[in-house]
Amino acid sequence: MNAGIIGVGKYAPEKVLTNKDLEKIMDTSDEWIRTMTGIEERRIASDDESTSDMAYEAAKLAIADAGISPEEIDMILVATVTPDRPFPTVACILQERLGCVKASAMDVSAACAGFMYGMATAKQFIESETAKYILVVGAEKLSGITDWKDRNTAVLFGDGAGAAVLAPVSEGRGILSFELGADGTGGKHLYQDEYIMMNGREVFKFAVRQMGESSINVLEKAGLTKDDVDYLIPHQANIRIMESARQRLDLPEEKMSKSIRKYGNTSSASIPMALAEELEAGKIKDDDIIVMVGFGGGLTWGAITLKWGR
Repeated sequence: MNAGIIGVGKYAPEKVLTNKDLEKIMDTSDEWIRTMTGIEERRIASDDESTSDMAYEAAKLAIADAGISPEEIDMILVATVTPDRPFPTVACILQERLGCVKASAMDVSAACAGFMYGMATAKQFIESETAKYILVVGAEKLSGITDWKDRNTAVLFGDGAGAAVLAPVSEGRGILSFELGADGTGGKHLYQDEYIMMNGREVFKFAVRQMGESSINVLEKAGLTKDDVDYLIPHQANIRIMESARQRLDLPEEKMSKSIRKYGNTSSASIPMALAEELEAGKIKDDDIIVMVGFGGGLTWGAITLKWGR
């Protein structure tokens, strides 16, 4: 029994914060931000819009796309570092709001790699026949922990949510391999005090190395090569980091998701949001081989090879 994705959904807040807007409140420029990060704008949640609100909107769409009812969901996993409060978890809030009456629920905290951790966890429950339908959500309100006086971090982050329903899929499809990892010695380079604190140089070096290595590793685990890859969906952190992963796989530019331009770095939400966007655009077809790879604070990383289709 293979676990795969049978439904996706995404949500982005209405408010758009452009690079030009940031020029007015800090010493930066649209050209510098675009060149260094690939970001042109990002979405910002309203004061009364919580992480669970955004997760709910994305989850509703994913469940509808899967063609199932909320009552059929067996488990909810929410990847987030910006929960509404320490407890109850965002997953428990979703369970009640969605009406997933029989679902167990928990949050996963692995920063920007959180959605990969959630996917790998869901795979185990489905393939052991402990659960049939699992809702995995990545949702973040990073604007609430961003220091808007720090131009090194404030230009990067945005808010949003992405969701996927995982379930048994046909033979040969679904998650073919995964890799999860962590290096706690690097935690000092990316962490939250009151706000997000980041040693950009060290995180960049780590990310460039790890994104490429993990992508190759999960292909090898699946018995595949770079030539088999149809689409790359990297964590939307920085265009230069993303490009290094693409070049490591020898993929043409049009085979890599670049939703970073519109949404910035949305942490755990970035990969599912990007996936939903590419599916909406018709860029992913049945039996395409997709590599998803992310990294984040912790330091953590995760990658998945997936053959698309039910």
